[in-house]
This record gives sequence, structure tokens and C-alpha cells, in this order.
Amino acid sequence: MTGAEFKKQLRAGEPKFGLFINSHSPTVAEQLAHSGYDWLLVDTQHGPMGYEQLSAMICGIGSGGAKSMVRVGGYSDRPGIQQALDLGSDGVLVPYINNADEARQAVSCARYPTSGTRSVYFPQRSMNKLGLLGYAGGANDNITVALQVETADCIRNIDEIAAVPGVDILFLGQNDLCMSMGLYEKYEFPHMYTSPELLEATNKLVAAANKNKVILGLFLFGTSRVGEFLDKGFTFISIGNDLHHVLTAATGHVKDLEAIAPTKNKTWTRRPTSLM
Repeated sequence: MTGAEFKKQLRAGEPKFGLFINSHSPTVAEQLAHSGYDWLLVDTQHGPMGYEQLSAMICGIGSGGAKSMVRVGGYSDRPGIQQALDLGSDGVLVPYINNADEARQAVSCARYPTSGTRSVYFPQRSMNKLGLLGYAGGANDNITVALQVETADCIRNIDEIAAVPGVDILFLGQNDLCMSMGLYEKYEFPHMYTSPELLEATNKLVAAANKNKVILGLFLFGTSRVGEFLDKGFTFISIGNDLHHVLTAATGHVKDLEAIAPTKNKTWTRRPTSLM
């Protein structure tokens, strides 16, 4: 499936579920690419991977057939955007967008001239299958540019941001948005996520995206609210990250062990930890 076809399906309402990868492990990335998720996103903003590890991780994701994305450092991270795309990523997620000018800069770095300023170079892994002209000729249509909606300023300017040509996905980051709006100070956890302020901001985002035919995406931990956001029109949804998946699975086994031990007249309790 080409990137253009992938985005067409998302715009038509077909959900695509994925996962962030925060470990710097090509092995983990490759294994998860075979798990059935539609896409995997390598998070270089918060993960400790360098370009060489990123290269191997994108390669591993590709071997499993999932679409690959990379979260870069920001709209001014031209080297990070360039490397992610040259290494064969299907798109980038650009965090901390506050206004339309920043959105335009992010799009420009990801698109070839004359609609952008991405540098052309050959050979690169991105061009191995189709060649220089085959890849570069369709890249502006096939590359996915997602912008993270995670600040109060972004919500204030969301109508202008959504109207920027080349923005494919507006990706809601509820955690940072709640912090930016002061909701962590106002509400006891986790009530900020169901607060009227966040709902109002989300509705404003949805309206702006729908008006401009922009795909809606967001990050969730787990599946409990997936149905709610599908009803709102979100189709590009993350179910957490690889490290959270590891913790969730491990905690499930630990709880099972706590239940099994007493049935065998044994005493065992999990070692104290604050994570789960």
C-alpha cells in the first residue's frame, strides 16, 4: 500500500492502529511489526536512539510490513526530518506546533521542491525500491506529515494550522495539552482527561480538521477509550508504547503469580514498585 492509499483510507474513516517505540531496540521494533499493528512510530523525541539505531529500527519495521513513522525533535529539526525520511520512514510526527508558521516550516522540511525544501540525495534506502525518480516523484503525495496538537496556543490557532497545505494528520497529545492548559493543577488525576476544558479543545480540533479534510490522530494508553474517539472521527490511533506494553504484560503475569501461590500453600507478593 502506498502512503497516498494509506492516507486515503484514513480520510475515508478506516481506522489504523499503531504503537510508539521508545526503546532503542531494532529487535523489539521488528517483532512488534509482526504483531498486526498498522503502523509503528519510532519516538526520537523521547527515546534514546541515534541515527544508526533509527536506521536499523525502520528497516526492522519494514520487514514486518507495518508503516513506519518517526517523531522528530520539532518543526526546526531539519536534520531529524531529513534523516527519518531518507532512511525510509513513511512519515514524520512533528511535536510542539503552536501556530501556522511553525506548521508551514514542518511541512516544508518534509516535502521536495517546489512545494517544500527537503534536500534530494541518491542513493538512500528510501529510494532503493523505486529509484531516484520513482521515489522523489511521488514522495510529496506518499509521505505523511503529522503535527502534534499539545499546547494551548495550538488550540487557539488550530483553524489556521489545519488550513496549512500539506498537513495530513493533526495528532492530539492529551497529556501535554492538559499540562499546557493548567488542567493538572485544577483537577485530580485522571479527571483532567474528561474535563469540560479538554472536551472543548478536542471539539475545536475536530471541527478544524473536518473543515480542512485533515486526518485526526491521538495517543492513548490501552484500548478503553478507543471506541469513544472513533465516534469523534479519530482514525490514526496509538494504543501506547512498547515499554508500556512490556509493563502491562509483565504486571499481568505478576498478578497471576500472586493468585497462584496461595493455591499451593505458598506466600508470594510482588516486589514493591511505583510503576504499575
